[in-house]
Amino acid sequence: MSGSRRPRRELKRLPTERSNRAAADLDRRSSLEIARIINAEDAKVAAAVKRALPQIARAIDMIAAALRIGGRLIYVGAGTSGRIAAQDAVECPPTFNTDPKTVQFVIAGGAKALRSAVEADEDSRKLGEREIAKKRPRKHDVVVGVAASGRTPFTVAAAAYARRHRAKTIAVTCNPNSPLERAADLAIVTEVGPEVVSGSSRMKAGTAQKMVLNMLSTGAMARLGYVYANLMVNVHLKNEKLIERGVSVVQQAAGVSRPAARQALKSAQNRVPVALVMLETGVNRTEAVQALKAAGGNVRQAIAAARSL
Repeated sequence: MSGSRRPRRELKRLPTERSNRAAADLDRRSSLEIARIINAEDAKVAAAVKRALPQIARAIDMIAAALRIGGRLIYVGAGTSGRIAAQDAVECPPTFNTDPKTVQFVIAGGAKALRSAVEADEDSRKLGEREIAKKRPRKHDVVVGVAASGRTPFTVAAAAYARRHRAKTIAVTCNPNSPLERAADLAIVTEVGPEVVSGSSRMKAGTAQKMVLNMLSTGAMARLGYVYANLMVNVHLKNEKLIERGVSVVQQAAGVSRPAARQALKSAQNRVPVALVMLETGVNRTEAVQALKAAGGNVRQAIAAARSL
């Protein structure tokens, strides 16, 4: 068998590449029927993710432990998977006020792949190694390879390279027993089955990946104390909408009036965590800042520490 035929045959065996009987004759269905079919298939995604919750929890702990000691979370992917990974990475700073270097992404084809398809690059193991090498992964980092098929050469090679350089590695895929799973320390496999449009992994597989990555980043940030209760206390107040959100967060978390929340934020120089520590403990801004620094940004721990001053 030629080398070119083998990958095609292996691809057809993957559950995500098989034909979906529920979507037979899709092009002959009404718009409402198409919507119902897609909706029914999408309903299976949450169940697939639920089956992987133990592995997701382990990954959250792994990521939180790495970030706590100054490590980084680095996503790697190609095509749809890469774009989903990039979205999660770039949304961490505005949501949790993290340093942009804390959560990063590598996508096959570089930044232009965010705007248009650059599919050829995903077949290159050499490019995968080269791009992750630029990030200089090390033992305190966690590298998450994201690939629906679990066999994308770019992503598999990047994960393998990171593991060789002592970074912790996680595979996020929708097919079991894949090369990516074997290349990683931990695998999160969400078996969503065949797509409505055969092989279109932007659909159920993409939804599953989005759900998993949301859990990984949000879970890790919650473990680090970058949320307080379920409030976005580290939101960066860069515009009027976010300033209003900050006022609401302070108001809810501290149980104060809106004018009091606004005044606290003003005294805290628009830093929500500082305002909360001040309101909850009665310390001044300098003491609140010191408490937060000593607690590594963990708001709940900073409040406890400030109360003992």
